[in-house]
Amino acid sequence: MTRVFARLGRTVAHHPRLTVVVWLVLTVLGYALAVYGLPGQSLFDRVATGSPGVPGAESTQGQQILADERTTGPNVNLVLSGLDPADPEVGPALESARTDLAAIEGVASVIDPLVLPGGVESPAAAPLLAQDGDGFLVVVELEPDLSDDVETRALDEVEERLREVPGELTAVAPDVQGVVGAEHLIVDEITEQVKEDLRTGEIVALPIALLIMVVVFGGFLAAAMPMAGALASIAGGLGSLLALTYVMDVDASVVNVVTVLGLGLSIDYGLLIVSRFREELLRIVGTDGGAASRRRRGDGAVVAAVERTMATAGRTVVFSAVTVAVSIAGLLVFRPDILRAVGAGGVAVVLVAVATAVTLVPALLTLLGRRLVKPGLLSRIPGLRRASDVQSEEGAFSRLAARVQRRPWWVMLGCVVLLGLLAAPVLRMDLRVSGLELLPSGTPQREYVADLEENYPAAASPAVTVVAEASLPEATAWAAEVAELPGVASVDPPAALGAYVVIGVRADTTDPGGPVAADVVREVRALDAPFERWVVGQAASQIDFTAALVERAPLALGIVGGATLLLLFLMTGSVVIPIKALLTNVLSILASLGVLVWAFQDGYLESVLGFTSTGGIETYVLALVAAFAFGLAMDYEVFLLSRVKELHDEGMPTDQAVRLGLQRSGRVITSAAAIIIVVFAGFVVGDLVVIKEVGFALAFAVLIDATVVRLFLVPATMTVLDRANWWAPRPLRRLYDRFAVLH
Repeated sequence: MTRVFARLGRTVAHHPRLTVVVWLVLTVLGYALAVYGLPGQSLFDRVATGSPGVPGAESTQGQQILADERTTGPNVNLVLSGLDPADPEVGPALESARTDLAAIEGVASVIDPLVLPGGVESPAAAPLLAQDGDGFLVVVELEPDLSDDVETRALDEVEERLREVPGELTAVAPDVQGVVGAEHLIVDEITEQVKEDLRTGEIVALPIALLIMVVVFGGFLAAAMPMAGALASIAGGLGSLLALTYVMDVDASVVNVVTVLGLGLSIDYGLLIVSRFREELLRIVGTDGGAASRRRRGDGAVVAAVERTMATAGRTVVFSAVTVAVSIAGLLVFRPDILRAVGAGGVAVVLVAVATAVTLVPALLTLLGRRLVKPGLLSRIPGLRRASDVQSEEGAFSRLAARVQRRPWWVMLGCVVLLGLLAAPVLRMDLRVSGLELLPSGTPQREYVADLEENYPAAASPAVTVVAEASLPEATAWAAEVAELPGVASVDPPAALGAYVVIGVRADTTDPGGPVAADVVREVRALDAPFERWVVGQAASQIDFTAALVERAPLALGIVGGATLLLLFLMTGSVVIPIKALLTNVLSILASLGVLVWAFQDGYLESVLGFTSTGGIETYVLALVAAFAFGLAMDYEVFLLSRVKELHDEGMPTDQAVRLGLQRSGRVITSAAAIIIVVFAGFVVGDLVVIKEVGFALAFAVLIDATVVRLFLVPATMTVLDRANWWAPRPLRRLYDRFAVLH
């Protein structure tokens, strides 16, 4: 195994310019495909947006029936406020707009309460009139079955013309205001918010990450190496996601989640490679960095350092990437499309990140060579000189480990109690599958929906909808029973839809995904019916999504847990260390989820982070955080254990190996953790709630893991276990001797 990585390092070191050119081409191609796409469709044109569903679930089947049986085209609505619908001057002022809208190709009808027989006094006008009497709705409906091009053009023209209407009404209603809303506009707004949050996250995270690496390495030159790998990884990740859109549905939020993972991992891996290269090069050429930097790359020292780096840090990076990929691949066993897309995209971006770390970064290191160990201006600052030291075997981390080893049992107990307290809020976690609520308050489409719900309840969708395969009389009789169920405020008159009947059930709540709506879904599903029926809606989707998670969770946990135990065994030769790693990682994940509940579900950080709580945690965020946090925790576990194992195999006692291993890896682990925390925190700055939740939870998970777990709990447990750390049954020991990954 060592020879394989050494040979890879030697090959890259002998062809650095070719390697860099290949990655430059791939990076430009990745960004170009993501922005412009194939035949004119960019990545953001191809991603989907909407409430995550579960293939085959009752709510998904019901939604599909509604879509298949729909006999009308899409609507574009204008909500007018600040005018009196009974004002006789309003109708004539609208006439020009009605004529223009009706003339647009693909428009089937233009309806407002003023054109109905009897005007605003007509009973048919009631759903179109604001309950507070301050406005009305203009509804433009398109013809069904239009071609995509005609429908898109018609929607754009209708939207543009409706936006002009409020200005034309100011002569008769000076205070008039209007908001145009439609399903496609909601999708566009969420997609645009994803793009904006992605830009914001990168603008915030990349400069701060670069600054941290400058401090770590004592100069800009070495710090630029991991950043170059990160930029290439982002391009590769976006290109991979574009390819995935051709084989599966990819939700818009997946782009941000996968991109932030690739960004963080590529910086982590690049940091480890660069740090080990400088250590190996200094070991070869000595500490005279100034004189060393003047020698040519061709003297062999740089190539030897690259080989040694790849044989040690390179294989650690690859092993770490495998453990991360295994953790994320566990999402592929779940049924929801969004989890499968994140799983596939996450594995792809991990592969790109590790590829840049073991090829592009070593190539750049070869080209820059000895200049990377030349003391820079920043390294002359005392604090930065100590931070960039890669050779000292005594320092802050070894001293910290020594203190922990003096009272390991107390440290273990304190860490477990702290993590348990942080994890406690998980017990009251309420899982949600939200839609428009994920957008920040004040956005046009969220205001539009809120206005509909408040002033046009008949036009707003009911919290629960039943699709019944029944005759209208049968459905009407059964609807009367539904109206008597607890939590049901009213039931809309059943309406025929092709071979089906649709029954709107309005729950006694304003929260379509809250406990009352969920109880109504369960009551309706439990109610006997003499026909087949499907219950749909936000609460129904939540119930089905949660059930899908519970159904496949044992399989996912078994695959990830089993693979992790096997990989760590092949790395360490121990069965104790892998089990300990699983337990400590679970504790840190639960702690991060507990803080997530406190911050987002309970809303204690609403004002600080700038969001409005949905009253729960997005269901798929739970799965994403668990998978990603576990993978990242294993990342740092491998970083630390690889050095401890290396030293132990050289003959050091466990205590000494832990102290020196933490000293040699602690700087890299804490620096990598600081960078990835910044990366995740950069996406908390965005406005989409689901991205905030993922970024916050993962940032806190990394913080907990890199401090409480990696600096205190792991050294304490390894000290308590001492020689038992390396125990394995004799048959497994023979297996390790034959198939060991690292040694």
